[in-house]
Amino acid sequence: MIETIDFNESEQYTLSIRLSTDGFSFSVFNPLVEEGFYFYDHKIDESLSLTANLKQAFREIEWLKRPYRRVHVLISNKRFTLVPLEHFEDEQIDMLFSYNHPQQENELVLYNILRKNNIVVLFGIDKSAYALLQEQYPNAKFHSQASPLIDLFSIKSRFGNSRKIYANLQNSSFSLYCYDRGHLLLANSFACSNTADRIYYLLYTWKQLGFEQERDELHLCGDLPDKETLLSELRKFIKQVFVMTPAVNLDLQTIVTCE
Repeated sequence: MIETIDFNESEQYTLSIRLSTDGFSFSVFNPLVEEGFYFYDHKIDESLSLTANLKQAFREIEWLKRPYRRVHVLISNKRFTLVPLEHFEDEQIDMLFSYNHPQQENELVLYNILRKNNIVVLFGIDKSAYALLQEQYPNAKFHSQASPLIDLFSIKSRFGNSRKIYANLQNSSFSLYCYDRGHLLLANSFACSNTADRIYYLLYTWKQLGFEQERDELHLCGDLPDKETLLSELRKFIKQVFVMTPAVNLDLQTIVTCE
């Protein structure tokens, strides 16, 4: 529980923040304690802007105001795209990003280089929220939520001889990461909040990639409120369906290894 952390020692800890339309999630990692991860979820007011919700969180949560050794900010939304590293030029990030996403007012495009996968993840963040977070944490590093998950699933997908899809589910969206023995085939995100739509997108992607019903694998993680129905329906069409352990906060746990 978050209350067990001695925040007088916060300068030894890593703070990770996930921002999404579902709410904010915070992780504090104490490297001096075995399994030293502590998580806190913060509901947002959907009538307020992202920046206004952040200001409210800073007012309400005292330990967010403390200094940390490292700070990671993960942006969880659909506005990310991938570029092969060999074709990437940082002065072209806005142009490259606009190929897949229409421009939005007050948006800043950032990027993460994933050298192990030879790709660059471009992603958008609200400029006002970015400025507020940089003011609060001058040493903060910003990431698309996709970045740590792509690296994590790339490693996991190398085991065995089957192709794999990893689906990270949230309340109002989910993302898919598809691999052939460590090689990323597809990364995409969908806006949906019900089980039927999730099943449709998963099975459609499975079919489009030509995955095998008996042999290839589907792994689920994230928020699984309707887990039994989801598993039951998916297993009618895909034999190898698994729930990852742990299923939640994989991004927040993985990002500390990207330091």
